[in-house]
Amino acid sequence: MLRTKTGSLFVLLFVFLLSCSGAKEENEESENQNVNASQEQPIALVIHGGAGTIRRENMTPEREQAYREKLTEALNQGYEVLEKGGKSVDAVIAAIKVMEDSPLFNAGKGAVFTHDARNEMDAAIMDGKTRNAGAVAGITTVKNPITAAFEVMQNSPHVFMVGKGAEQFAEEQGLEIVDPGYFREERRYEQLMKIIESEKQQLDHSSLREMKLEDPYFNDRKYGTVGAVAVDSEGNVAAATSTGGMTNKRYGRVGDVPVIGAGTYADNATCAVSATGHGEFFIRNVVGHEIASIMRYAGKSLDEAAKEVVMDQLVKMEGSGGVISIDKEANISMPFNSAGMYRGYIKAKGKANTFIYNDEDEGL
Repeated sequence: MLRTKTGSLFVLLFVFLLSCSGAKEENEESENQNVNASQEQPIALVIHGGAGTIRRENMTPEREQAYREKLTEALNQGYEVLEKGGKSVDAVIAAIKVMEDSPLFNAGKGAVFTHDARNEMDAAIMDGKTRNAGAVAGITTVKNPITAAFEVMQNSPHVFMVGKGAEQFAEEQGLEIVDPGYFREERRYEQLMKIIESEKQQLDHSSLREMKLEDPYFNDRKYGTVGAVAVDSEGNVAAATSTGGMTNKRYGRVGDVPVIGAGTYADNATCAVSATGHGEFFIRNVVGHEIASIMRYAGKSLDEAAKEVVMDQLVKMEGSGGVISIDKEANISMPFNSAGMYRGYIKAKGKANTFIYNDEDEGL
């Protein structure tokens, strides 16, 4: 009997220790899952559709709704790439293409006219992981200029191509080529005619005001651009920007958009930036790289660095416009020193947030 009882006690003790060990392993596994969940890389996408004198009094409810709907569509297209585990580079291209295909924005289909009544477009893209970049300028036949910039980055040893050479390269890469007439929008052409008229004659204050009220773009011919920045599930950032340039521009003028480090910049160590504004000032301030440098060397946050450049450095030089920016932790900053900037973002919860005016709560 004593041996039987002793054996039973050993069995009970073994079962007890086994159950404790199992519970400990379950707890450790649960804790590891919680840690992994808390350390999961956040994804996010930010876009802009240009900055300038964008005021409620110059915007009809129907037009405002059209802008917000198109911004939302661009955000959803880009974020879908990120949700499926895609690269930030592909996400910014997806978002940009939506805006390039819309006549609402000064890029692609909505590109403004040069003084010679041509649509000449610029675009750039940069991968924050490799710091590889591609840019094009003065192209007239590529349906989506951002895809030409990507091909330069991905399939050439170069960074920057212009004019006919860039168009030839794009065609060789199999991109969609269109007749230049595809880009013609009558509203943009009328804008050019008004600006040329204003240069030919000295208009009085009331006439200028009337023209600005009739066409909000009249006063914002320097600021039309579309852009996107993103961070993917691997923690890689990317930036892309596309524009039709400045209305009535001459002599082959090129702005900041395709100048890497000025209107477009990305580096995993700091941030990704896409700018919109008076390009000459953004080039002179090397805006994108300046924001990254302040983060790198002064140890400031993304928001602090972006605001220092846009709200201080540019303002002192009388440079108007704004930027969208993001870092690998999905922190976002969208400062602008103009009356408004078409902009929006999607973070982890997958809800598109769009903004136009300078008094809207961005919830960042």
